[in-house]
Amino acid sequence: MRRRTGLVGRDASGGGAGSFREWRTGLVGRDASGGGAGSFREWRTGQLGRSTSGGGTGAFRERRTGLLGRNTPGKGTTSLRRRTGLLGAAVLAGALALSGCERGGDTDLGLALSTLNNPFFVAVREGAQAEADRRGLNINITDAQNDPMQQINQMETFTSQDVKAAIINPVDSDAAVPAVGVANRADVPVISLDRGVNGGRVGSAIASDNVAGGRLAAKTLAESLGGKGKVAFLEGQPGTSAARERGQGFEEGIKAYPGIQVVARQPADFDRAKGMDVMSNMLQVHRDIGGVFAANDEMALGAAKSLGARAGKDVKIVAFDGTPEGVAAVRGGTLTATVAQQPKLLGRQAVEQALKAARGERLPKQVKVPVVLVTGKNAAEFDG
Repeated sequence: MRRRTGLVGRDASGGGAGSFREWRTGLVGRDASGGGAGSFREWRTGQLGRSTSGGGTGAFRERRTGLLGRNTPGKGTTSLRRRTGLLGAAVLAGALALSGCERGGDTDLGLALSTLNNPFFVAVREGAQAEADRRGLNINITDAQNDPMQQINQMETFTSQDVKAAIINPVDSDAAVPAVGVANRADVPVISLDRGVNGGRVGSAIASDNVAGGRLAAKTLAESLGGKGKVAFLEGQPGTSAARERGQGFEEGIKAYPGIQVVARQPADFDRAKGMDVMSNMLQVHRDIGGVFAANDEMALGAAKSLGARAGKDVKIVAFDGTPEGVAAVRGGTLTATVAQQPKLLGRQAVEQALKAARGERLPKQVKVPVVLVTGKNAAEFDG
């Protein structure tokens, strides 16, 4: 208990005491052999410089299981067989080859999702949980209910749980910066998922290629209208990278069709009910709209409800996400197409990159997951 509270007296060599903060951050003056201190990150990943006897590096797994590379000075290696009398040298060698991040239950991850009131993020959660289960890892998945302040609290919870890496799917790319800062100060690596963060230290950003998807949506909508007509654009939640990038791609793509006029655009916050309301308001001013691009399936389904029997027939609707309901609407003809993301793959990729970050491996700055166009011709191939 004295170690945890910082009431550490003197070490074996007569060195000074290290406080709990020092022990967590690795800012302890010297170890028992007079060697340099290992950082908290080093302690967690097993990259310790030297043991007290001056022996080789002991991995985190070795530290946890007692399989330290050296024992007291002048002695030989302490084998697992010596500890248990059951295992031979070959099993010991295999155990030593494992890092602490491979042991089930020893590598805990945190995943802060913006919301679970959206089938897309439910699928992201399923993919992340499945990948964590496959690797034998514990993962704490939380729902911020679209509240950026909750994400700050959730990151504080993750750091108090001593997670080795945190994944954040920001409610807002700017408002997520303080949440990332919580993890940064605790030296916990951070991975962003689906949406970027406009500050702080983020090891890698995992997201669909939203710009390419926006261009594909523009092309699909324009061609479904024969290259001419008036269209409306239901934008996503302001402040999110997904909304910004999909809008960028759509604007770039629609420029190739001078016969297409974007006569109305308004955010509907990726929400179905808001999508219906925004579409209704647009129709009061622009009754001759012939096409709609909605930056996610939820808004598209809301717009379709507002349009009623006109949806998919008189008014073409192209969406983005490829959720089960979105794909079903394409199959039924209510939606013309949806640009399908791969949410379960996003979740799996995020866990994979978080695990690499926990090990201290070099990460790619971005991981772009490709999108796929779902139309009436191939919708049967997708389960959403």
